[in-house]
Amino acid sequence: MGNLQIIVSEVIWPEGLKRLREYADVFYDPHLWRRKKELAERLQRADALVVRNQTRVDVALLDEAKHLKVIGRLGVGVDNIDLRAARSRGIAVVYGRNANATSVAEYVMAAILHCSRRLFAADRDVRAGGWDRSRFGGNEISGKVLGLVGLGEIAHRVAKRAMAFGMRVIGYDPYVTPFDFPVAETGVKRVDFSELLQSADFVSLHVPLNDETRHLFSWSEFRQMKPTAWIINSSRGGVIHEGDLAAALEHGMIGGAVLDVLEKEPVSPDHPLLGHDRVVFTPHIAGLTQEAQVRTSHLVAEEVIRVLSGQPSLYSI
Repeated sequence: MGNLQIIVSEVIWPEGLKRLREYADVFYDPHLWRRKKELAERLQRADALVVRNQTRVDVALLDEAKHLKVIGRLGVGVDNIDLRAARSRGIAVVYGRNANATSVAEYVMAAILHCSRRLFAADRDVRAGGWDRSRFGGNEISGKVLGLVGLGEIAHRVAKRAMAFGMRVIGYDPYVTPFDFPVAETGVKRVDFSELLQSADFVSLHVPLNDETRHLFSWSEFRQMKPTAWIINSSRGGVIHEGDLAAALEHGMIGGAVLDVLEKEPVSPDHPLLGHDRVVFTPHIAGLTQEAQVRTSHLVAEEVIRVLSGQPSLYSI
């Protein structure tokens, strides 16, 4: 076992790191992803690589990893990993399936409530000497329509919570049938994309980033939305065309946006959306609760160990 080597190039919670170190020699540096040359050199002797979303696992990097057997992704999105190149080399890719789903679902609900009841703005106003009750009354979310784009596990959990608040939930996903659980069991109404855009008071995105979904939301989609609707993105930044979003906000075409992810992270100081007071930014934290990270680190560590020990992964892509 001592001969096995695992490289962890980004932040991992202590629980997962401890488990990996029980099984193999681990080199851990949460900033290694920034030093691409050193990462490539270390991978020449590595059996496993554990990453988040910053490490670019491309063909060039994989060409250096002659002994690599498994890549562990501490999360669910894998757009930073060349899956085809990994498969062609017989390298398994495992991920934290559903480990942060509850955290992301709760984030979406927090975003919806934030858009409806501006508590922080009201707090700042009161502290500044104001008492403007008419300005900060807000709106109920009961009876409002939530449109889910993508109907996977996270969207399913969002739907359950939104329905508990009395919201009507509709969803668009070309890969979900009327017999899948979000529709058949939870009661999400399947609609086409245009109907969702035109009907929803809140649109929440739950799709991976790929050729189908890149810039799925651009000018033509914003034109179809209600002028009071908010869009919430906790999936991947590239799903929204940020320049078109800025233009849509300038023209009053939608109510606002809550963005946990951006095309380029961290946000640049001259980003066109930073000047909009109807945009709420968070630093890619939707799935970053303490509980979710403990679960993710445990799950990915166990899956990496399963592959290294010759067993099939339960959560491979």
